[in-house]
Amino acid sequence: MGGTDCMPPQQVEPHVFVIIGATGDLTRRKLLPALYHLRDQGVLETQNTLIVGAALPEVGEDGFRLWAHEGLHKAGWHNDNELREWCDACLYYHTIGRGTDDDYAALASYIRRIELEHVMPENRVFYLAVPPDIAPNAIEGLDRAGLLKGRGWVRVVFEKPFGHDFQSARQLNTTLHRYVDESQIYRIDHYLGKETVQNLLAFRFANPIFESLWKRDAIENVQITVAEDLGVEHRGAYYQQAGALRDMLQNHLTQLMTVVAMEVPVSFDAAAIQSEKMKVLHSIAPIAEHDVVFGQYTSWQVGDQTIPGYREEPGVPRDSTTETYVALKAEIHNWRWKGVPFYLRTGKRFPRKLTQIAVIFREAPAHVFPSIDPGSIASNKLLITLQPSEGFSLCFSVKSPGRPFMLSDHALQFDYQKAFGQLPEAYETLLRDVMIGDQTLFVSAEFTEKAWKLYDPLLAGKQVVHPYSAGSWGPREADALVERQGHQWQLGW
Repeated sequence: MGGTDCMPPQQVEPHVFVIIGATGDLTRRKLLPALYHLRDQGVLETQNTLIVGAALPEVGEDGFRLWAHEGLHKAGWHNDNELREWCDACLYYHTIGRGTDDDYAALASYIRRIELEHVMPENRVFYLAVPPDIAPNAIEGLDRAGLLKGRGWVRVVFEKPFGHDFQSARQLNTTLHRYVDESQIYRIDHYLGKETVQNLLAFRFANPIFESLWKRDAIENVQITVAEDLGVEHRGAYYQQAGALRDMLQNHLTQLMTVVAMEVPVSFDAAAIQSEKMKVLHSIAPIAEHDVVFGQYTSWQVGDQTIPGYREEPGVPRDSTTETYVALKAEIHNWRWKGVPFYLRTGKRFPRKLTQIAVIFREAPAHVFPSIDPGSIASNKLLITLQPSEGFSLCFSVKSPGRPFMLSDHALQFDYQKAFGQLPEAYETLLRDVMIGDQTLFVSAEFTEKAWKLYDPLLAGKQVVHPYSAGSWGPREADALVERQGHQWQLGW
């Protein structure tokens, strides 16, 4: 296969990567494996990246390195000598106790000492792997200690949720902007780090055959599904305060919708791409209550095993009305998409894990096959799969051999892993982008606030939560939502 000439990848400048909340599950499961894999790829070296963990426990450097070593070994790296060498050379730790000014001042002294010992410039990444209510205090503590200003660059990384409604998002952004500029803030949505999402831009804008069809004249509807096969597990208390709309739809699915619907950017950089995504968000019409379906999973009997319903999960009240499922129809009122419904749905306890974007094309305008019933020819579909595997399927009709004249449905399929081998995890892509200062795949303050503004009326309204059995694809009312437009949910090829 041929390649295309490209610019050499931007190099990672020497810096200190500080994880606030470093002893948590996110660090062990996602951040450390991503950082170590970047080291495997030659992106990170001892000379350019030192990692400082900071959290409440008094575990010390040796304890943190041992904990990290065990986590990386569990994640699949089994070369103990290499692991130990990397942990000893690159990992450091300092407690921040209860987060007082003195605690952050001590952390600042520790970081400056490391920078001096290794002749590092004052380039710093601060990854706030802490609950959202702690993040403002952490950023304030870093500022008071003088860590957000120096002779080098400073970047601050946040995990969702970015607020729980418009007012809280606006307040959070106002607080952040007191200490750092928007150009220094990296709000992570790990869905945007997936190769398939990034390739959707290449798929559209590098292939005119598809971009020429990417409009209301050719497309009948677009469906975005994020299905989870697990329940809330140990997150019952958190989920009770969030629900499916806040937890998934307001961020992940809305981001995917804007990537699908955006116009061609003037250039492939963060500002241009985020500008086009914002135009989509501003074009979405207010969503009517009758175009939204909420659901909550109930128990399911599988043989002699009972899968608990949401209300039987730990930390969940027995009379909870929190939704574990949401489906809605959105309309984008612009020249390209007017009249094309975008269906979004997400939920827990589905039959299988699936993240998919389905682009359904319009039927042929005339019926020319007398042996085939009118309306029985399946629409062409482009299925873009993000999970569990990443790839594309273009579905079309072909003539079956022999007589009578009949059609059957087939697909051209592209599988990323088969073509390129193991793909990088989303966090690898996003962490590298933070290190090189590329905000293309991150969420802006303006986007978070506008998205909350779009969905706040639905959260404030009276929610009717429909039951659905665990192991099903959601409540019957969600099927009716698409069927009344003459459509059906797509479940992959």
